[in-house]
Amino acid sequence: MNASSTPALDLFPVVDPNATIRADHNRDYPRQLWWLIASFVGLVSLCHWLCWVIARSSSRHEVSRKEDVEGSASPSGRRFSLRRVPIAMVNAFRVAAFRYTLEIGESYTLNLAEVFVTCVYIIAIFTWEFVNTTTLSGNKLDFSYWGGRAGAIGASQFPLITAFGTKNNILAYITGISYDKLNYVHRMAARVVFVLLWVHGGSKIAHLVPAAYDEWFIRVGLTTMTAFTILILVSLRPIRARVYEIFYFVHFLTVLIVLLGAYFHTNDKHVGSYVWPSFLIWGLDRVIRVARLVYYNHLYFGFSADAHRLDASVELLSPHFVRLHMRRPPHFRWTPGQTAFLMMPTVSGIPLEAHPFTIASVDERYQLHGVKESSEAKEGEKMRTDSEETAPYWKELVFLINVREGFTRRLAGIAEKGEKVKVLVDGPYGFSPDLDNDDTVVLVAGGSGVSFTISTFLGVLSRVQDGKSKCRRLLFIWSIRDASHIKWVSKTLSKALELAPSQIEIAIRIFVTSGKAEALSQDPSCNEDDSIHSSSEGTAVGKSRPPSLLHFPAVQVTQGRPDLRAILREEIETNAGRLSVTVCGPQGMARACRAALRIPMRVALKGGPSVVLHVESFGYA
Repeated sequence: MNASSTPALDLFPVVDPNATIRADHNRDYPRQLWWLIASFVGLVSLCHWLCWVIARSSSRHEVSRKEDVEGSASPSGRRFSLRRVPIAMVNAFRVAAFRYTLEIGESYTLNLAEVFVTCVYIIAIFTWEFVNTTTLSGNKLDFSYWGGRAGAIGASQFPLITAFGTKNNILAYITGISYDKLNYVHRMAARVVFVLLWVHGGSKIAHLVPAAYDEWFIRVGLTTMTAFTILILVSLRPIRARVYEIFYFVHFLTVLIVLLGAYFHTNDKHVGSYVWPSFLIWGLDRVIRVARLVYYNHLYFGFSADAHRLDASVELLSPHFVRLHMRRPPHFRWTPGQTAFLMMPTVSGIPLEAHPFTIASVDERYQLHGVKESSEAKEGEKMRTDSEETAPYWKELVFLINVREGFTRRLAGIAEKGEKVKVLVDGPYGFSPDLDNDDTVVLVAGGSGVSFTISTFLGVLSRVQDGKSKCRRLLFIWSIRDASHIKWVSKTLSKALELAPSQIEIAIRIFVTSGKAEALSQDPSCNEDDSIHSSSEGTAVGKSRPPSLLHFPAVQVTQGRPDLRAILREEIETNAGRLSVTVCGPQGMARACRAALRIPMRVALKGGPSVVLHVESFGYA
């Protein structure tokens, strides 16, 4: 009887009762994690749109200027008011979330909001990874549970990582967070998933027999993880910033290997549906970018006789800075502070290599208008309008580029030779800060960060002139190494001061950290700024020149570094309503602004301003 039962047992092999549970977990847990992520993105989007609606509704109800004046007369004159509790709470949230930071070295800073998102993401990933990993027999943290699950959860995050890494990012529009800031989430999520996938790979490698390495499934997985490891290494900031062109090429190649390998590896286990959407997201972004390139640069692609007029002029302002300016491509529109990706085939080491730079000029929609009156003009003489004189600046794309290695070093060499370059423009990208509802606007720049602040400066003046901004005080702070750098934007600032509306108070404070600021008073060339001159043939520039920038009473040049804490605290004490500070400069400058704006709740409760801080990314990579 025993002999006859043996064949029957072979027909019905033993089934591991844990297998069904593991399969259910591998299917359900990635979905649950996605629901959490979607809920968080939805919450951020809801807050963004609520803030937008509140800002728009408040702009329709002008705050009483009398209350502002009384409240801002002096700190001692301000009284405690319960009505200001909501403003104080919003201020406190901004301070806690965005102005207290975790500093890593001298060049890397994370605000507490980024730290919070990072911690929540890591906790969520590894909670779903190691929860319910006890077998039916009671073995806790059994690798057969969490080993395969790590691969499924990691693969499920590929579409999220891809989406956050694209330039044309729908998540940026629904959350109001620009692509460059979302890029932090892209890098952070990629590194967390990298660790998770090595947890998956390590658990499998530890239990593989030598013969298993001959299977294509295993080889594809190992190749994918090798490429992923190389990608993570070259993406580290010190390497990325030093050899950006190598990073650009390696990033493109390894991402392609990782996605293809991940799809074939996971599809064998029926979870490839998590990976293939990444190809659609990446492909859509590339299609949009190519369409923009063709649309904005069609004169080049159409071999038009006027194509040479789009060639850019390059000037070497100093050994460390280059100014590139070119005619605005047809149909190209942007708002102050946005960036564009520039492709220069004759300069780049890799074909179609694109580099992001902030547009220092403004679109013609932000052109300041008015008539320049001359006391020396003869009676009856026909006067030229200021809009005619400054038209070239508003019709050009101007970029101030910091010279480093590789691409920018080669561009500086072309500038030394006085040659022109062919430039393909892709953009604009990023969001301009909404400053229309701010009573006081403070712009802080360091070095080439003036590219962002000068366009924002002109944009604010234009909006005030058109009656679309509430701004009544505009403070422009610029820290530079050498006094000669003022020439970069002197004429632009001079024309802006001439045409500025009378209802706004303007102060320009320039700090020279080396050299002698006093030498400017004897330098007649400090106003010889060519940033508004056209780079094309036949563009007229006004014959008359504006007064020197240093002759305006609103301009103050000081030797030494700016005491940002003292300057910003003074603005807080002497102003009410809404105050915004926008900074674009080195990490040290951004840190100083954050520290200065860590104001206690009692300031708002006693009539102080609602303070908003915008920190723009500053750097090459």
